Amino acid sequence: MKILILGAGKVGATLASHLSGEAEDITIVDLDEEKLRELRDRFDLQTVVGHASRPDVLRRAGADSADMLIAVTGSDEVNMVACQVSYSLYRTPTKIARIRSNAYTSEAQFFSQEHMPIDFRINPEEVVIAEIKQLLQHPGASRVLDFANGLVQLVAMRAHANGPLVGNKLSTLKDRIPNTDTRVAAIFRKGAPIDPTGETVVEVDDEVFFIAKRGDINAVMAELHKIENPFKRIVIAGGGNIGEGLAQSIEKSLDVKVIELDEARADEAAELLNSGVVILGNATDRDLLIQENIENSDVFCALTNDDETNIMSSMLAKQLGVRQVMTLISKPAYIDLVQGGTIDIAISPQLATASTILNHIRHADVAKVHSLRRGAAEAMEAVVHGDTKSSKIAGRRIADLNLPKGVSIGAIVRANEVLIAHDNVVVEPDDHVILFLVDAKQVHSVERLFQVNLNFF
Repeated sequence: MKILILGAGKVGATLASHLSGEAEDITIVDLDEEKLRELRDRFDLQTVVGHASRPDVLRRAGADSADMLIAVTGSDEVNMVACQVSYSLYRTPTKIARIRSNAYTSEAQFFSQEHMPIDFRINPEEVVIAEIKQLLQHPGASRVLDFANGLVQLVAMRAHANGPLVGNKLSTLKDRIPNTDTRVAAIFRKGAPIDPTGETVVEVDDEVFFIAKRGDINAVMAELHKIENPFKRIVIAGGGNIGEGLAQSIEKSLDVKVIELDEARADEAAELLNSGVVILGNATDRDLLIQENIENSDVFCALTNDDETNIMSSMLAKQLGVRQVMTLISKPAYIDLVQGGTIDIAISPQLATASTILNHIRHADVAKVHSLRRGAAEAMEAVVHGDTKSSKIAGRRIADLNLPKGVSIGAIVRANEVLIAHDNVVVEPDDHVILFLVDAKQVHSVERLFQVNLNFF
């Protein structure tokens, strides 16, 4: 597939990192020659210097033969015009654009082949807000991922010393929670993956990824971590698009405070919120946090547009006694440095956005993709087509499937029925299969496994 990426910023670079190792033909366009040189040195791709929306630049970049255009520059307008030009002049089949402004996204009828021909629109702020809301609903989890329209969830969490399963074999789970069916998809121990079997003993600080029905998630979490009380009080640092949007979406169910340094933005947030409280001040001000009784808060979410402010305010809030901190971090190099220490959960807007875009890139019929562990691992939902003659999957037991190394099946969704993946489960046509890839480089092997032989047609 020939993919044209417009914008070499953090999202564009993250996409380049994901896709360059997957044998895709990648060209990336940006005005910053230095950024392009760095990407060209790191990855197997082509680069073009120029304005991403100009016809001559798109022509030089190969838009006339591109299968997909992904516009992720910092400008909504440039992204939209690039999609329009690419469609009008080159009839590019698939066009994806990052569009932040509510002024555009609120006008759904505007985005059509007749007006603004964009096939898929990505709003990073909405993606991040949705991720945080999932985490707020599951205290103790570090990732919560939905599949099959929310029927199935994949959850990641650290195994704590007081967790009932710690020190026991995974095979004991079915005895400990007999009315709950689950599967451990992966375990990362000291940063390295181990292949979980029934004989695997869970150790303290293991990062465990497990899959279960939505209603069974909390029962499994209780085996890895003592049961935590639901979150009730949340402090949000930053009243920008993400902070304000999150506060609006949760103020009916949680006690919300927003700390914002900019007076105009604080006034705007105060007008939009009903029960939420907006405080004018600096989230790194220790006296302010003490005055606002931060130690009585359940969650501190640092969501400003400055990584350093987010990290420092989160560390301060944790030191002052807040139960859990979630920190928005844009620079990938910072994430591994801080997560799992003072900071409980580091949220990357680039990875969240890239995961959403990857849903539209995979070659097989893929309904959902989530990038994990800074792109090193991946979870995906693939749909089975064909029959026993045309498919390598349909009509076969899970135990008989020739899965690539490091790939496991966690669950199968058949209509509205959830089947946790055990060896004797037979895969049927139209099943939605939830897979975990310890090594994201195996994605093409998985795609080939799900592709239907030509004689099916």
